[in-house]
Amino acid sequence: MQQENQSPNHDISAEQVSSYLRSFPHFFEQHASLLAEIYLPSPHGSGAISLAERQQLAQRDKIHALENKLVTLISYAEENDETSKKIHDFSVNLLKSKNFEAVQAAIIQCMQEDFLVSESAIRIWANPNDDETHSDYTPENKDFIEWVNDLTRPYCGEMPDITKDLLSNQLQSFVFIPLYKNTAEKQTFGVLILGSVDAQHFKSDMGVMYLERIGDLVSAALSAHI
Repeated sequence: MQQENQSPNHDISAEQVSSYLRSFPHFFEQHASLLAEIYLPSPHGSGAISLAERQQLAQRDKIHALENKLVTLISYAEENDETSKKIHDFSVNLLKSKNFEAVQAAIIQCMQEDFLVSESAIRIWANPNDDETHSDYTPENKDFIEWVNDLTRPYCGEMPDITKDLLSNQLQSFVFIPLYKNTAEKQTFGVLILGSVDAQHFKSDMGVMYLERIGDLVSAALSAHI
């Protein structure tokens, strides 16, 4: 009985096709007619399109995504540039302030007008150099001072229980920025408190780079009086 010849299985997997095309990037240059002969489903649901058209759509979508990303980056850059200018103006105003009251007024004015802070306050527990009585030199609860000392970055978010009654009850979000006499030793002499009626103005996950710079500027401006 004659045995029937069986042809070998030459099925090729999608992985093998993909690997082959990657290994031979000039395949479609040598077989350009295939670009017009192979049809694929349109990603926009409008029937079938050629491989060349599909590639054009993919490139167009990629360019569109890059354009959107560029617009977002430009928006962030413009926002950061505006914030940097406000920080610069704040620095200039602090340098012009000749005494404690002038520094305090510059801080409040800048925070409310330039940074849209609803209320701001400075709490200082170090003794003033001139032994004068200022409204911000206030004996503070030991637990509150320790809480500020333990901050490794400005606190942002809801009012912590330990800090209640420091600002108005109508405020919904807060920032507590430690003030340091010596930033290397991280020993606080006070805290700058900012509050907003907008619950989303100071969020717990927001960036604090500019808040830290504000803290450094306020610390330097007030340290002459501590």
